[in-house]
Amino acid sequence: MIGGTTETKQCQLKDPMDLFHSGQVVKICAPMVRYSKLAFRTLVRKYSCDLCYTPMIVAADFVRSAKARDSEFTTNKVGDRPLIVQFAAKEAQVLCDAASIVCPFADGIDLNCGCPQRWAMAEGYGACLINKPELVQDMVRHVRNQIDNPRFSVSIKIRIHEDLKRTVDLCQKAEATGVSWITVHGRSVEERHQPVHYDAIKIIKQSMSIPVVANGDIKTLKDAENVHHLTGADGVMVARGLLANPAMFAGYEETPLKCIQDWVDIALEHGTPFTCFHHHLMYMMERVTSKQEKKVFNVLSSTSAVLDYLNDHYGV
Repeated sequence: MIGGTTETKQCQLKDPMDLFHSGQVVKICAPMVRYSKLAFRTLVRKYSCDLCYTPMIVAADFVRSAKARDSEFTTNKVGDRPLIVQFAAKEAQVLCDAASIVCPFADGIDLNCGCPQRWAMAEGYGACLINKPELVQDMVRHVRNQIDNPRFSVSIKIRIHEDLKRTVDLCQKAEATGVSWITVHGRSVEERHQPVHYDAIKIIKQSMSIPVVANGDIKTLKDAENVHHLTGADGVMVARGLLANPAMFAGYEETPLKCIQDWVDIALEHGTPFTCFHHHLMYMMERVTSKQEKKVFNVLSSTSAVLDYLNDHYGV
């Protein structure tokens, strides 16, 4: 069973590796551009999410620019742990420098080896790294050698090759270099909406002795349980499923009104920009509003208009 609340567990467990050794399937909020920022992480943690990632941050910009650091990475001392900062990088020392900056505020870093977007691949980031196992090893090794906190995790998130032997080889090389765990999105770089290859994740899991996290098309707690049984994965990572229902890991079939109220409170408290505040609500209410309601709600253009709408229609 994956359900149950994690509030007490989180007070005791700050080291992500402790989560993987807890005997429970680790429930993880994926790195999502624009969306998995502090306010949303705060929300999903209230609803049984064990571990959160930041959106992907380009390590070179982060190291070079204080402005990039301020806009890309926000956390707090209270409840935003355990936290993994995901970086796009292609040079070992740059990744180390970025890891050193976030080390006091996070529990680990993740190297993005899975982003299939053209700009990322053209820059040498993301999914093109699955074809450069030696470079991945070099980056992991450098961070391991230069960060002197042994509890600071170094993980990678990958997509799979058409030839799975190459993926298993990449994973085993990363494991040999000291990677903490590997998240596998069960699609190749070319695949977007095709079915996820859970059988591939299972083969990778069977080839490793470190934790493996399954990612791809997990939209409900039931899906998470099924994927765990299909693959043997130690954790499940969810993106769009949590956007549509941030209370998913707590077992809710659709976003409860309490969760919408929590989002309003958290977003206002964090000063979340209107567009982000509104977009999250559009995702959350997708399954609970009629077409007619969507037409009205989706074109609202101010925080006060949204608050009035929620109050009038839902008593929120």
